[in-house]
Amino acid sequence: MGVEEEFLIVGPDGAPRAVAAAVLQHASAEHGDQGATPGGALEKEFAQEQVETSTHPCTDLDDLLAEVRAGRARADASAQHTGNHIVALATSPHAVDPTVVADARARRIMDLFARTAQDQLTSGCHVHVSVADDEEGVRIVDHLRRWNPVLLAMSANSPFWHGNDSGYESFRSQIWGRWPTAGPTAPFGDADTYRRTVAGLVESGTILDDGMIYFDARLSAHYPTVEVRVADVCLDPEDAVLIGALVRGLADTAIDGDHEPDTTRAELIRVAGWRAARTGLREDLLSPVTGTPAPAAEVVDQLVSHITPALRKNGDLDHVEAGVQRLFERGNGAHQQRQWRSAGADDREVVRRAVNATLSLG
Repeated sequence: MGVEEEFLIVGPDGAPRAVAAAVLQHASAEHGDQGATPGGALEKEFAQEQVETSTHPCTDLDDLLAEVRAGRARADASAQHTGNHIVALATSPHAVDPTVVADARARRIMDLFARTAQDQLTSGCHVHVSVADDEEGVRIVDHLRRWNPVLLAMSANSPFWHGNDSGYESFRSQIWGRWPTAGPTAPFGDADTYRRTVAGLVESGTILDDGMIYFDARLSAHYPTVEVRVADVCLDPEDAVLIGALVRGLADTAIDGDHEPDTTRAELIRVAGWRAARTGLREDLLSPVTGTPAPAAEVVDQLVSHITPALRKNGDLDHVEAGVQRLFERGNGAHQQRQWRSAGADDREVVRRAVNATLSLG
């Protein structure tokens, strides 16, 4: 598995800075070509106020954590070369008018999607898990559907938008959900149905290409993986690894377990995702087991119980149980940001503390 993380680039005042080109230029000069193996390189995003890191493929969670931390450190070193930092916030507390990268595809997206594209200064955490083939991938995508809202609640890290408290734990998911292909899907059942659906969306002329398939979980267009895109970027690198371990556990459970096909309606999954975005771990979530509200801790426990055989087989169970306990004791990123705010921190101080958490500086 591997993890991709999107970060804001922020100045000394905490506000986003449109300096991605300079940051990427420095990273390329310092680290050069990262080779043919996926991961390791710093990459551009849609806005000049962002960059993206990616890990190499990992099997061990300690190795994945080391990769996540190293990627954040490398990205920050290049940002510091421009007088800035990176920060793992899924939205900026500051009001900002993003600067779209200067390339033809980005300009076409801006022309087609207008304000939806203009507002996309949001940062996510994407987890890739390897698959044998597309049939296996679709089985995983279908199995993930009802559990994706739980991953969103655990990772929620975007309570502020344009200088105000949005009232959501993950406002990123609300902004991201404006794209026409974003969000939960109906079960595909097989790879042919998946491919026909993607082809139909492209042929509709509504999106440019299959790179704009923004399902919560999708088959990667570039690697033999399933890419799970539902999570906010996590403030703490250990939470990013926890999300990765849970995704791998769900993928292995989908392949190794004997499960009835999931027939949960996409409308119900959308409602579950909205509740997860609104209140995160603070209030009830919709249980993927019963379809009714239950305390967030109980729903997370249902997730861990569901994939315990896979976690045990991978040697991940102790790590995941400790990570879940830590998450509920500390709170997700949204909870931490609001705690800082309630203690008197202004936007600048919230971002400063978030930079320290991003880089594990205490």
